[in-house]
Amino acid sequence: MSKKNRAVVVAGARTPFVKSFGKLLKVDTIGLGVSAVKSLLRKTELDRDELDGMVWGSVILPGLAPNVGREIALDLELPHSVEAFTVTRACASGLQAITSAVSAIERGDADVMIAGGSDSTSNAELKLPQKVVHALAPLAFGKAGPADMLGVLSQLMPISEILPKRPKIAERTTGQVMGEAAEEMARRNEISREAQDEFAVRSHHRAAEAVRSGRFAEEVYPVDLPQGGKVFTDDLIRGDTSVEKLERLRPVFAKDGTLTAGNSSPLTDGGAAVLLMSEEKAKALGYAPLAAFRSWSYVGVDPADQLLMGPAIAMPRALERAGMQLADAGLIEMHEAFAAQVLAILKMLGSQAFARARLGRDEAVGDVDPALLNLHGGSVAIGHPFGATGARMVNTVANELAASDKETALLGICAAGGLGAAA
Repeated sequence: MSKKNRAVVVAGARTPFVKSFGKLLKVDTIGLGVSAVKSLLRKTELDRDELDGMVWGSVILPGLAPNVGREIALDLELPHSVEAFTVTRACASGLQAITSAVSAIERGDADVMIAGGSDSTSNAELKLPQKVVHALAPLAFGKAGPADMLGVLSQLMPISEILPKRPKIAERTTGQVMGEAAEEMARRNEISREAQDEFAVRSHHRAAEAVRSGRFAEEVYPVDLPQGGKVFTDDLIRGDTSVEKLERLRPVFAKDGTLTAGNSSPLTDGGAAVLLMSEEKAKALGYAPLAAFRSWSYVGVDPADQLLMGPAIAMPRALERAGMQLADAGLIEMHEAFAAQVLAILKMLGSQAFARARLGRDEAVGDVDPALLNLHGGSVAIGHPFGATGARMVNTVANELAASDKETALLGICAAGGLGAAA
């Protein structure tokens, strides 16, 4: 790869991350993406004619407009030449969008790209059972008489079989809810309730300090509401929480479990976007790069084993591809789907037995210094709009690298389907 084609992170912007069915109820997945990209364009004052394309990550796709990226470009009235596509890799969708854009730039297919992701759990669509779809198909594609109507009605009985089912974050192949998988992970890796609560409190306190100090001021931008007014700030961070408060919460996924609403990431609405350019183009346009990618890795594991352990395999692979060791990383940023999941992965990285069994190496990857992990909090505190989290993490880390004396960072994300991602 020639130096002139190296892709660099120029800037990022995101919406406030807010509790689902709350302040952003009336803003859907596309609208959240529009808001994030609009803020990014305003922040950077980028000439829209310089933009080559957009890659967007999303998990809760609108049924009638699944190419969210293209819809964002059209809603923003970007030049029609700005092509766009949408990727979905569960909770790693935002990172996938960014590395796809990086690949396009480094291949020479583009010079300027926007990548990111958004999701609105509040606007998840309720799916009709296929029995209803099949029964109603003749009415949709032809003229129906009284006899046809009666025939359809007879097919729709009993009524209990045609009611929409409540959506849930469960594996299609195993039926296991993600929280149940994390509960099993906590048990198998001997992660205590106390350790999870302590981790969650640290996440909230660090995020609250980032807000108080103005650290997020260059990342979070308001969302205009369709009914008027604006949403300005994240609303899930609890700077006053404590282990004593969290220990009073009941387990959510098992009667005698250790996972609670306090040490798990909440359902969240939000969007995040990142501006990427070839290093040569950034220089020509007068932008100062914040960071660049050395490598990345996407892996799969058996969903019936430890569903969320993917980062324990992806992170060392990304390090190996970059010619680095864990000790070389000045910052570590891990997606906090659950405190238990992060703590279990940290144990795996420090385990020689795991390294031999899963990585084919004799020595453990290494121990992560808590002082370097998620410096400004993580998903447990900030929230987790599925498609946006990867872009939020890249933005935060890029800003931290630019503002500090740290030179490298390692990201890790677990995802549904037994997927793991790292960069």
